[in-house]
Amino acid sequence: MVDGRASGDRWRTSVPHPFIYEINVWPWLHDLSAQAGRPVGLGSVPDEQWDVIAALGFDAVWLMGVWERSPAGIAIALGNDELMSEFQTALPDVEAADVVGSPYCIRDYRVDPALGGPEELAAARSALAQRGMRLILDFVPNHVAPDHHWVHSHPEAFVPGSRADLHAHPEAFVDVGGQSLANGRDPYFPAWPDVVQLNAFSPVLRDLVIDTLRDIAGQCDGVRCDMAMLVMNDIFVRTWGSRVGEVPGEDYWTTILPAVRRTHPDFTVIAEAYWGLENALAQQGFDFCYDKVLYDRLVEGDAAAVRDHLRADPTEQCSLVRFVENHDEPRAAAVFERDREKAVVVTALTQAGARLVHEGQPAGRTTRLPVFLGRRPAEPTDTDLVEFHCSLLKALRDDTFRVGTQELCETTGWEGNTTHEQLVAWCWDGPQRWLVVVNLGVGRAAGHVRVNWPDVAGRAFRLVDPVNEIHYDRAGDDLVGGLYVELGPWQWHLFRIEPLGVEPGEEI
Repeated sequence: MVDGRASGDRWRTSVPHPFIYEINVWPWLHDLSAQAGRPVGLGSVPDEQWDVIAALGFDAVWLMGVWERSPAGIAIALGNDELMSEFQTALPDVEAADVVGSPYCIRDYRVDPALGGPEELAAARSALAQRGMRLILDFVPNHVAPDHHWVHSHPEAFVPGSRADLHAHPEAFVDVGGQSLANGRDPYFPAWPDVVQLNAFSPVLRDLVIDTLRDIAGQCDGVRCDMAMLVMNDIFVRTWGSRVGEVPGEDYWTTILPAVRRTHPDFTVIAEAYWGLENALAQQGFDFCYDKVLYDRLVEGDAAAVRDHLRADPTEQCSLVRFVENHDEPRAAAVFERDREKAVVVTALTQAGARLVHEGQPAGRTTRLPVFLGRRPAEPTDTDLVEFHCSLLKALRDDTFRVGTQELCETTGWEGNTTHEQLVAWCWDGPQRWLVVVNLGVGRAAGHVRVNWPDVAGRAFRLVDPVNEIHYDRAGDDLVGGLYVELGPWQWHLFRIEPLGVEPGEEI
């Protein structure tokens, strides 16, 4: 059983299962400026834009890419044929002015002047707070731009190279002001040419990071930490070996996060996490960690694997971020056919933990925009997907999906029927009760779904699906004994359980 009410602090005191809306800031503001016929910065976003996001029930907005981007990084990108080819694929009429730099090649942790600077960020945060929403920004622990001021003021905070390294591996080392420094990388891919590698073992760096995160914490309510696992002690030494010195006695995040929270106790931290390290990062202090496993299993379409994943430890379930797309993944509308997309969205957004929706996802955008670009192609709005997302999010505004208890339900078949194996079901108990059943298979599926609510036996209920606009009257004995469910490929039910003879909203 996944009980958010008993977990953690910060968000997880009042909203243990938040809904987060990610916005790629630069192209979003470009579109708003074109619509308004004037420049729109963070402080002049029309009120109706924030109103729409709030009305959909989001608890926080992640403004991705607000920090000052690097001119050096832009020059490197413009000279990289592979990147320019990627840019042209996404934006066929791309021009040099559209290449505004990577939001993860940060020159300084100050809001980029092109977006309005710190004052306009403060105005955006105030607008969100007035609507009951929190502000999430980015932090990149692994690297900075080659023109970041730390390169000259604190060279000991970086992974060093040598002249021999520069000569032998020009793709992995760079000369910055006469210093040979390693380019940023992870252990499984070539180095990133536009960034330089921070030394996570350096005491000087750790002090700088604490000060930086405290400053960021004064401007927002939380951060999403890019590739958070790369600076964990064991990963970092595996990547860099003896080049980075002796392994510290304390891990990076267990040094950094408590120090930041001593001055900002309500600060929320979210980890971009892979390689099965989600729980390890949660143990080191993260509130939420990416659930790439669920995403991959939904893409693969393996119902049994999805079910197994949802059986994980309840505490772990509450610390995961569920999504069907973000700026690093392909657009959901480009991955899934229509009915399947709806089924996986329902699956992801009705799990315990944090739920992430990417701006453009509800509209059915299909172009995955490289993060370097400040303009995106025009795409038609898919009104059917918009209506689906709006209807689903309206149903999920019920507080049960933020403060309730989630539990996986048993699904069974009968002799000669194995199609029930394609059904995955779970229920929520809180201010209201809900039952979710999804057919994650390509064929019709039927089976019995059992909920662990012994108190409903002997009573009658109406099962109301507000998104599909259907309802059924059923006995409570069916719910505990095994509710018959039959669904076509990629169909689903989101049932609100209402006692017959009781007004909606009253206690069950």
